Amino acid sequence: MLRQGASKSFIAECEAMRNIRHRNLVKVVTACSSVDFSGNDFKALVYELMDNGSLEEWLHPTAGTPKNLSFLQRLDIAIDVACALDYLHNHCEAPIVHCDLKPSNVLLGTDLTGLVSDFGLARFLSNLTSNVAETQTSSIGIRGTVGYAAPEYGMGSKIATCGDVYSFGILLLEMFTGKRPTDPMFSDGLNLHNFVKMDLPHRVAEIADSLFDPITSSQSSIISAEKIQVGLSSIFNIGISCSDESPRDRKDMSGVVTELQSIRDLVSSARSFCDDPK
Repeated sequence: MLRQGASKSFIAECEAMRNIRHRNLVKVVTACSSVDFSGNDFKALVYELMDNGSLEEWLHPTAGTPKNLSFLQRLDIAIDVACALDYLHNHCEAPIVHCDLKPSNVLLGTDLTGLVSDFGLARFLSNLTSNVAETQTSSIGIRGTVGYAAPEYGMGSKIATCGDVYSFGILLLEMFTGKRPTDPMFSDGLNLHNFVKMDLPHRVAEIADSLFDPITSSQSSIISAEKIQVGLSSIFNIGISCSDESPRDRKDMSGVVTELQSIRDLVSSARSFCDDPK
């Protein structure tokens, strides 16, 4: 509670969680606002325990045994996050912008289901201004985390759902390259978006995260390998489109969900074909 804006953040998260229910959003067990034994303000939100921690811990392990996620596991988590954002943007009574999407705010359940968490910066929007960032400036400044926050926020544009789309695009690229948007290699105009964009479509395997095997199985056939390469290329293209510098050129999350699900269907059918003893 000593942190500036803590009380406001707590209220914002309570307001957001009171109005939303979705399988890919964290579930609140209870909330309390009281004083501790020393008489200091105490506020807490208690969520269901997520056995597998955060996506951050899996993508960038710092201690212990490295945690590897397969291609399909990463794709499933990406779809979970996309479904959560689609719900917030397009299926709530008033559109909600998360404003701080990043790997540490994606928690993983027992079966590695992805759940979006931390709504301390979330904002409710009117339906008239929800899709595209307005040119009118705002006094709130940058909203979110460096590397994931939409560039227009740094220029004073108001909060909009397209800001979350940008963050998702960066998250998607990070999930499949293994590189943070703040990696020291990104300097002098090079960023994660441009890094992936420059290497497509011919160097998909090279830019894919070395922590997982893009071909997922040693028994994969040539057909399966080709389909997964196509899947990776499509995923990178979605990430590039979502993280476009221009808010108006970014995708809508409902379309992103459909595209990612189609990629999963393609790769899953390829795997089934390869495993068929016939």
